[in-house]
Amino acid sequence: MTNEFVLDAIKREFPDSVVTSAEPYGMLTLEIKKEDIKKVIHHLKDSTLEFTFLTAICGIHFPEDQEKELGVIYHLHNMKEGLRLRLKAFTKKEGAEFETLTDLFAGANWMERETYDFYGIKFKGHPDLRVILNMEDLGYHPMLKEYRLEDGTRMDKEDKMFGR
Repeated sequence: MTNEFVLDAIKREFPDSVVTSAEPYGMLTLEIKKEDIKKVIHHLKDSTLEFTFLTAICGIHFPEDQEKELGVIYHLHNMKEGLRLRLKAFTKKEGAEFETLTDLFAGANWMERETYDFYGIKFKGHPDLRVILNMEDLGYHPMLKEYRLEDGTRMDKEDKMFGR
């Protein structure tokens, strides 16, 4: 099985769902429309493509793009073929919500909770969506690029040193 085969299979089944595709470092990476992401993942798991292992779910924040400010990245793995796949879906920050994958992958539970905790992205239908690593009364989502990385009174470090 090759990346090209997987991409063709997804495009054949969901012709309007793939926004972009690339192969950075040899890993097929697809941007999927937010409203189709769960259907695509369900198909990848239950079809002959056999992406049956959910390696990771994480959030991402692009504050400069108001239409695609928050995103969720899913890493899937076909253990038989040794093939990995990265899927991305984006949304506006206001009311950011994705469908849960806990009904497809039990391991999605804590990964979605962590994404909610750090980015504020909600997962519709999640059985226990609450903070998992931060204190409950923290009051903000620390991975959003809205906060200075260093104490503003320090003169020896600047945000540009940290990629901002």
